[in-house]
Amino acid sequence: MPLYDYEILDAKGEGTGKTFEVFQSMKDAPLTKHPETGEPCRRAISAPAIAGKWSDLKGKSALSNQNLERMGFTKYERKGKGYMERVAGKEGPRQISAED
Repeated sequence: MPLYDYEILDAKGEGTGKTFEVFQSMKDAPLTKHPETGEPCRRAISAPAIAGKWSDLKGKSALSNQNLERMGFTKYERKGKGYMERVAGKEGPRQISAED
């Protein structure tokens, strides 16, 4: 279901700048009143969420261990207090300890 943006209206029917979001089916009619407060509202025009080059979906794959290793980076993850282990890459020590 899509997430729709709504804008609260004042007594003159003009936007107040206050907004809220509602998950609705595309078949549902637009809301005319806020579901909790009963204030008049209208559906607002907003940009669609598209998974492009710099979206969160793309960012997660760009920072994956496999991609970092392919690009020549080394990544360490904390495995315990004062202890880190290499999870991506071939350069550098396999593990790093605060005690070393």
